[in-house]
Amino acid sequence: MMGKNKNTGADARAKVGTLIGKGAVFDGNLSAPETVRVDGTLNGNCNCKELLIVGVDEKIKGDITTQNVIISGKVDGDIEAKGKLELLSTGKLVGNITARSLVIDEDASFDGRCTMTTNNADAKSGKDNGSQNQTAVSGNASAESEKTK
Repeated sequence: MMGKNKNTGADARAKVGTLIGKGAVFDGNLSAPETVRVDGTLNGNCNCKELLIVGVDEKIKGDITTQNVIISGKVDGDIEAKGKLELLSTGKLVGNITARSLVIDEDASFDGRCTMTTNNADAKSGKDNGSQNQTAVSGNASAESEKTK
């Protein structure tokens, strides 16, 4: 069943430093130097230095800044991922994305704008593939896109 998995290999192997457990509600901004897993509810912004994992039936209402993020639940807010953002088939995202890499599974829901960033090393070495590409996506992952500079 391609595209229907609820956990990725990275999700299963990640060493979680901070956990918001099932049924827990955290109100306020969260900042962590390691991987964070949300299996409850986070009402506030999240700044995570490594990986943020949002569980299947869980939700975050607030902006996210992280290296990488895996979303199986619901996020209502803007996301800045310096690396990869994965929106799994059970994931729902309402907000704008800034990321270097984006994966949206079939049946995932995304409503917002996406700005794809380039690798900083490429920019410093003079390789310019257009420093940012913007893609507008609304609704399911099969929506139309547009590129602008």
